[in-house]
Amino acid sequence: MLLQMENVNFAYSGTPVLTGVTFELHENERIGLIGANGEGKTTLIKLMLGQLTADEGTITRKSGITIGYLEQSGGFTSSSTVYGAMEEVFARDRELIARLQETQSAMAHADAEELRILSARNESLLKQIAARDSYHYEVRIKTVLNGMGFENFYDRKVESMSGGEKTKLKLCRLLLEQPDLLILDEPTNHLDVKTLFWLEDYLSAYKGALFVVSHDRYFLDKLTGRTLEIEYGKLESYKGNYTKYRVLKKERFEERQKEYEKQQEEIAHLSDYVARNLVRATTAKSAQSRVKQLEKMERLAPPPPPRKPPHFTFTYEEKPHERVIFTEKFDLVAGQKTLLSSVDFTLLRGKKCALIGDNGTGKSSLLKYLLSGSPKVQFGKYVSIGYYDQENADLDPEERVLEAFWGKFRLLSQTDARKMLAAAGLDADDVFKTVKELSGGLRAKLELAILTARHANALVLDEPTNHLDLPSREALEEALVAFDGTVLFVSHDRRFIQSIANEIVELEGGTLHRFEGTYEEYLAQKRTPPPEKKEQKSAPRNQESSYRSKEDRARDAKKKERIKQIETRLEQLEAEEAEANELLALNAADFARVKEITARMEELRRESDALYEEYETLI
Repeated sequence: MLLQMENVNFAYSGTPVLTGVTFELHENERIGLIGANGEGKTTLIKLMLGQLTADEGTITRKSGITIGYLEQSGGFTSSSTVYGAMEEVFARDRELIARLQETQSAMAHADAEELRILSARNESLLKQIAARDSYHYEVRIKTVLNGMGFENFYDRKVESMSGGEKTKLKLCRLLLEQPDLLILDEPTNHLDVKTLFWLEDYLSAYKGALFVVSHDRYFLDKLTGRTLEIEYGKLESYKGNYTKYRVLKKERFEERQKEYEKQQEEIAHLSDYVARNLVRATTAKSAQSRVKQLEKMERLAPPPPPRKPPHFTFTYEEKPHERVIFTEKFDLVAGQKTLLSSVDFTLLRGKKCALIGDNGTGKSSLLKYLLSGSPKVQFGKYVSIGYYDQENADLDPEERVLEAFWGKFRLLSQTDARKMLAAAGLDADDVFKTVKELSGGLRAKLELAILTARHANALVLDEPTNHLDLPSREALEEALVAFDGTVLFVSHDRRFIQSIANEIVELEGGTLHRFEGTYEEYLAQKRTPPPEKKEQKSAPRNQESSYRSKEDRARDAKKKERIKQIETRLEQLEAEEAEANELLALNAADFARVKEITARMEELRRESDALYEEYETLI
């Protein structure tokens, strides 16, 4: 067991946040923590870390446990380069390797007594290096940095990077440190889809325990085997991932409701019997027995209903012409960088199109360009656009929530305006706050409430699920699935894309690649290269096709064969080095032999280093 909480209570300024929290976290366990915004997820994590002290109850941590924590905005600070900051994790490994090299160099020139001491030190250092796998630390650094998208930024200063990049670097550090317990609070923020898939695979093989807070349902389903939910200040545990949790939660509520109703029926039956028979001499004794039965009964509280998620409804009054958005050829430029070159874009009525691509390829920039008023962009007749801006740029931070909404729709009565805000999840207290006082999740709900009131027949959405909790995301999904208008959107939420999109446009290599179908079908096509068609050998290649030529396949086969050769040779080198170390210990008194063995060990190490360098370029 790594950590245990037992009957933990915690309150802020007398207001209860967590009540009676009890759970255990075991070695190598994978747990997902969920709950609506403001339910106390971050508070629970801070109690686990010891950053907060429980008002009541006990929190027990395993002696010597190492815990790594990634905060949502857990920016990483360092005056070093990206690669140098990761090397700091392996300071001990580098020290051991340097000491071993010094020791083995000294052994070549030592006298008998010195050689005996140096041989013992050499053996001790070799054991420590083997136990820590120190020789492979550079491979580990490059594996993580490349997987997280930093392959071209090794020499860049950390302090020059954006907040999102620093959070990703913090995650890289934690992955390399390999703590016993890794606590990740929204680790998928700032990650593109390719990096998400890599991170899932990496964490699937992680040797420690994982405790994950995430709004990414694919991520939770892939990695977690138990789900903890905080609701009404109580913690409930469900065996299984997020999808299984949804089934079990419904079953548990229904079961508790039945138990409560059954007990209420029993209480009513007993109370009725007492009322009718207590005053009768012949039945008073049996009535008294029922009274005692009622007094001893442990009364069940009615199970609190699941919190009501927000409700969104998107409607419009007039259907547009078939082509909703269409463009001439255009270039998309951001600063000095050309993101897209000589592309055109068409969005047809009824399409629900997801723009996808790696970070920095220009997805949000493309949305803004399409709405910028450029003469190269045209809208079909009767098209009305509703735009969701992830930066909430259309909201005045100083304005009250009610005014921010109602001011845009003055024909609504104040009652109707407040009803629409309440439906989106903004309660009576929220509407009189200023916009800047709202959490990110509540600002997103305000933006969505404004969007529903526009009654647009074409919705353009830039990361609409950012900051939304899981019930809110699912409510938005349901509304967009039911909407029979046109949707163009950017999102990193893969379940959201899969639920909504019937067309995928990928931004890659400075151009647009269109795919008709669902996100799952798109991924299946990406994973499976098309079969070779002999009759098309002489046909010209389509540059946007994913067809692989005979030369491409030959290069891939050659690369795979070389990787296999290197792996085989590295195994041989490790065996030879182990044998050389044994010979070194056996021939410690033979100066000439020691010199010969240490020279051979240096040759093995140089060959090994060269092979690892080549291996990294191939994988």
